[in-house]
Amino acid sequence: MAQPTSRQELKDYCLRQLGFPVIEINADDEQLEDRLDDALQTFSEYHFDGVMRTYFKHQITSTEISNGYIDTDSIAANAASVGIAVESGKQIMSVTRVFEFSESGTSNIFSVPYQIALNDAYGLRSPGMMADYTILQNHLSLIRDYLDPEKAIRFSRVTNRLYLDMNWSEDISTGQFIVLEAYVALNPNTYTEIYNDRFLKKYVTALFKRQWGSNLSKYESVQLPGGVSLNGSQLYSEGNEEVERIEEQMQDMYELPTDFFTG
Repeated sequence: MAQPTSRQELKDYCLRQLGFPVIEINADDEQLEDRLDDALQTFSEYHFDGVMRTYFKHQITSTEISNGYIDTDSIAANAASVGIAVESGKQIMSVTRVFEFSESGTSNIFSVPYQIALNDAYGLRSPGMMADYTILQNHLSLIRDYLDPEKAIRFSRVTNRLYLDMNWSEDISTGQFIVLEAYVALNPNTYTEIYNDRFLKKYVTALFKRQWGSNLSKYESVQLPGGVSLNGSQLYSEGNEEVERIEEQMQDMYELPTDFFTG
């Protein structure tokens, strides 16, 4: 099938690109499965179509306050509510932001921003007032950044722990909700269009070719019937060059831009 929609169809497609069934591909099925896993892992870690930015609502527990961190395995349980295929917390690739959970926002009618917006709502019909209001809001935002800055976060997929640099016993309480902005890996078995991605098909084919060449290189210069000799080293070299070229192209064209911290 020219447009694979499953793991097996993608594997069959890549083997045909290498000449199967006309040419025997000297690679074990388990080796091909391993290379396919490698390709899907690379796709989810570096390709912008392999992840999706989403938001998770999480209720703080007393255990998390005692530990000083949040186990993201518990956050993944909420994934179904937003339609993201996350089976475990390990599928959360990164956490980029934790929304403020203080009561100083505009939802509090006694807050300064709310009162300013309420009192100035009528005067904002004047074009000149919009400039003054914008300057005032920027000034209030600067004050909030000094007095109540966003909490610094630290997260690792290896530990599945999200650390918030704050005083847990004073800044947050049990039962309080926070919202996390995170990138999650899309499950190709749910979003089958991933298997038909042009980059992924080329990358899997190159990995299969390199594996094939690696296997044949162990029998270099072996003469076959008809005077044909194996040239596994050349096949491996070609496959490796293709893999490196595709990975470089992925970093240049498909990887999400790095988030910079300014201050």
